[in-house]
Amino acid sequence: MTRYIGQRLAESAIVLFLMSFLIYLLIGLMPGDPIDLMISANPELTPADAARLRALHGLDQPITTRYVNWLTGAVTGDLGYSRLFAKPVLEVLLPRLGNTVVLMGLSFALALAVALPAGVLAALRPRSAFDMTVNMVAFAGISVPPFWLAILLIILFAVLLGWLPAGGMGGGGFGETLRHLLLPTLTLTLATVGGIIRFVRAATMEALRQDYVRTARAKGLSETRLVFAHVLRNAMIPVVTILALNFGALFSGALITETMFGWLGMGKAIYDAIMGNDFNLAMVGLLLATLTTLLANLLADVTYAWLDPRISYE
Repeated sequence: MTRYIGQRLAESAIVLFLMSFLIYLLIGLMPGDPIDLMISANPELTPADAARLRALHGLDQPITTRYVNWLTGAVTGDLGYSRLFAKPVLEVLLPRLGNTVVLMGLSFALALAVALPAGVLAALRPRSAFDMTVNMVAFAGISVPPFWLAILLIILFAVLLGWLPAGGMGGGGFGETLRHLLLPTLTLTLATVGGIIRFVRAATMEALRQDYVRTARAKGLSETRLVFAHVLRNAMIPVVTILALNFGALFSGALITETMFGWLGMGKAIYDAIMGNDFNLAMVGLLLATLTTLLANLLADVTYAWLDPRISYE
């Protein structure tokens, strides 16, 4: 297992390297640069001033040379300076990463707490009223775009009812922060839970058709013990794959949700960086999103071996 994890970490490092070049290339090909924004903000800057600034920041060099300079600095721990926030990139992103972990972790935990029992119960009662209701709710959750769902929740809870704030993070202690966290958490949970329910239901129904289930029932094993000790453990193997993929998709959903609700997380930072041509901040933020997806997939592979002892990576 240790050798396998080491191999996967090495592969992840290669993927991160390739993604860093791709992201840097795409960002570098975007129209305009930070110097153009400085010129538009200060009409007194002359073309000679602009050329001098581009030479100072290395923007007059070929994009491959600029990438090598950035990569050399990144390897030594220098991830650059954020133009928008006038701080080193890590000083901007680390607090934002903590805010996103809170939002994503809470949403993911709530989605699992709802999806696992709902999917299993629906699979145990196929074509029942409960099963049809769960399927309808799951289909609705999959179909609704996160940004539209966020707008509906803001209109309902912030505008019409006035129960919750429409956005921001609050600054009045834990209770106030929690009030600001409720709507973005609810948005991400509703946008995620539908897909997980459908996969849990399908995997559980497939496990219930296996021969060992019929044998266990013939031996008189109780339904509760059968489901929790045998069916659910085997059904979770394909579900873990979907959860790992959903975790990466959840990060993308967090970008939209954080922007909609003004939650100061990684997604909002990446959006602001791209819109403000803050190359260093956008670069590191997108690489962190890539790293999150890679680690989630590695964790899924390790979980396979824990769920099914027959799976070995030796």
